[in-house]
Amino acid sequence: MLNEVTKRKFTNGIVYLFKTGDDYPLEVTDTFLPFYTKDAIGRKQNCLDNNDLGNRNERWMIGVSTMSGCPVRCKFCATAKLKKWRSLTTEEIVEQVTAILRKNSQFAKETVNGTFILESKEFKINYTRMGEPFLNIENVKKAINLIDRMIEGVKVHHYVSTIGLKNADFSWIKDNITLQISLHSLDETRRKWLIPMPNLMTLEELGQIRTESHLKTTLNMTLVDEKDFDIEKIKKYFDPKHFFIKLSPINPNSISDGNNLGNGVIEAKNLQ
Repeated sequence: MLNEVTKRKFTNGIVYLFKTGDDYPLEVTDTFLPFYTKDAIGRKQNCLDNNDLGNRNERWMIGVSTMSGCPVRCKFCATAKLKKWRSLTTEEIVEQVTAILRKNSQFAKETVNGTFILESKEFKINYTRMGEPFLNIENVKKAINLIDRMIEGVKVHHYVSTIGLKNADFSWIKDNITLQISLHSLDETRRKWLIPMPNLMTLEELGQIRTESHLKTTLNMTLVDEKDFDIEKIKKYFDPKHFFIKLSPINPNSISDGNNLGNGVIEAKNLQ
C-alpha cells in the first residue's frame, strides 16, 4: 500500500512523493502535453507552439519508479542522496499507475472489473524515475503485462530507460514498448564517471542494440559539458535508422552541486 507524503504542482502536471508500507520513498510524476508534441522528429524541434499545454486527453504520461532509491548513484541524480534502496514489487509498480489514474477520474473511468477506460490520444508509462529498471527487470515486465490488461480505450506506450548493463536481454522490447538508453557522454571514461557502474556496455555494444519496438531506441543525454557530445562518435556507433537522440537538462540538486556539475549545457525552464 502506497501512502502519499507530499506533492509539487506544475503547469502541466504534478510530482508526488509516496512511501511504501515499509517506509521506503518513491517518486511518481503525472504530466501532460499537447498531442502535436509527439511528432518531434517530423517537426524537427520539440518546442511548444503557444501557451496551451493541452490536457490528459491528449498526451498523458505517468513516470514511475522501479526501485526506491538506486544503487547506480549517477553524479547528477538527486536519488543518490538516499542511503538505502530496494527493488519494488510488481504490485508496487502497478499501484503507482492506479494511484494517479484514481486522482484523475475525469480522464480515467474505473470499471467494476478494476480496469480503467481512457480517451487519451496517447497514454505513456515512463519507467524513468527512481531506479535502474534492468536491475528489477522481471517485476518491470510483469507490471507492463498487468498495466496493458488494466487499460481500455487506448494502447499503452511503455518507455523503459536503462544505463545499458552488460548481458541485458532486450529481446522483449517490441511493439508498444520502447527502449531509452541513458548515455550522457560519448567519452567512455567520462561516461563511467557520470554513471559509476562497473558493468556498463561500451558505446560500440550499445550501438548494436536492435529492438522490435514501433519506435526507435532513444539515446538520452543529460549534457553536463559540451565535450560530452561528439557527433563523430554518434555517426560511428549509432545508426539513425535505429536511434533517436534526446538532449536533456540537469535539474540542479545537492548531488550535482557536490560534484561541481553546475547547470549543464541546456537551460531548464519550468513553468510554475
